[in-house]
Amino acid sequence: MSLALLCPGQGAQHPAMFDRVRDVAAARPVLEAASAVLGHDVIAAAARDNRFDNAQAQPLLCAAILAHWQGLRDALPAPLLVAGYSIGELAAHSIAGSFDAGTCLALAVQRARLMDAASPADAGMQAVLGLDRRALQPLCDARGAHVAIANGHDHFIVGGRLPALHALATAALAQGAEVKPLPVHVPAHTPLLSAAVASFADALRAAALQPPRLPLLAGIDARPVRDTAAVVHTLSAQLAQTIEWAQVMRQAFERGARVFLQLGPGNALARMVAPAYPCCEVRAVEEFQSLEGAAAWVRSALQRQQ
Repeated sequence: MSLALLCPGQGAQHPAMFDRVRDVAAARPVLEAASAVLGHDVIAAAARDNRFDNAQAQPLLCAAILAHWQGLRDALPAPLLVAGYSIGELAAHSIAGSFDAGTCLALAVQRARLMDAASPADAGMQAVLGLDRRALQPLCDARGAHVAIANGHDHFIVGGRLPALHALATAALAQGAEVKPLPVHVPAHTPLLSAAVASFADALRAAALQPPRLPLLAGIDARPVRDTAAVVHTLSAQLAQTIEWAQVMRQAFERGARVFLQLGPGNALARMVAPAYPCCEVRAVEEFQSLEGAAAWVRSALQRQQ
């Protein structure tokens, strides 16, 4: 089959993000496990003002992705591959079978804690649109900012300390770029979080890992992750290394993905894939009133792509 599952990162959390799954029996174990690791009800947590704080956001995102997957999996054919964006890569590994949902949620809590501990207090992330990498990289280098995620030829997420980001924004705007601050307060996927890498690798090694049973593409280099050593390396390295998301999507397409479904909240990943690959069919679960509607669309889209 040509179905690719996409697992998003932070930024799209909202109070209704569990509405499609809160009464779905298959999703209930994930929601209960998420409530246990958070120490309070996960559905209520989605409505709190602190849902964008790293410690809340990371387990919330994993819970939403995995709850939607559990609600959909019996209605869908096995996917061709799965890929995750930032924290979404952790959830993607759970879907692929590297570890179970409970382990994923516990790792999300540890990941957030380690990132917060390693992060400078005055740090964040912003999107820069309209400059290619050859133009953006020197601006980052001169100001101490870093390319965190490469979404497309002129669409990047940058991270750094706030003074560096402000200086970069001024320079990028002067060159005609568009700059958008993001509700993320750690410089993820930049060298500023290097101190978290070894500790998260240790946490991964201590977990009950299995080789992925579904093809999964690593964010740092778009290569398939085939064994537990690669699980540990790619998930820990991405804390401090650029995510090459455009390469991941190119590799997914080259491997035969023609139908893309984004799980979890928002539709940011779907909006990036659709214009880049107009021959494909791309939707997000949140575009449908129900999980049944999303599953029916996937089945129809796969038939159309045959």
